[in-house]
Amino acid sequence: MPTKTRMNVYFDPDLLKKVEALALRRNVSKSAIVEAAVASFLSADASERLEAVFARRMDRIGRQIDNMDEDLAIVGETLSLFIRFWLTVTPPLPDSAQASARAKGSERFEGFLQTLGRRLATGDRFLKELSRDIDGGRNLDAGA
Repeated sequence: MPTKTRMNVYFDPDLLKKVEALALRRNVSKSAIVEAAVASFLSADASERLEAVFARRMDRIGRQIDNMDEDLAIVGETLSLFIRFWLTVTPPLPDSAQASARAKGSERFEGFLQTLGRRLATGDRFLKELSRDIDGGRNLDAGA
């Protein structure tokens, strides 16, 4: 058996807990875990593995951006349809009603902001509700 040389190293407490947990799960020593990690880091194919990890992360980020792009398109279409509808059905107000309409509009807008703040604080999102409604409708269609 080849002899090994002792080396003392310092770890961040959280990292040491992870090493200890892995050693327990795999039923090996902490030294074996650290030795394998260092050997892997220093091996010639380490750069290839890092590139593969990087590629997987970039793919995941790309999919997340695609999802955000789709969500943004939905929001844009929703807003444009609402504005078109609102402009179509809202009659012009006479000058005598302008002041009361502004006051009522300010009151409603304040209520809107409060509701929006509550929804954002709780994590409720329109697009999540929409996808749940659509997925629920698909499940109902499949059962029929």
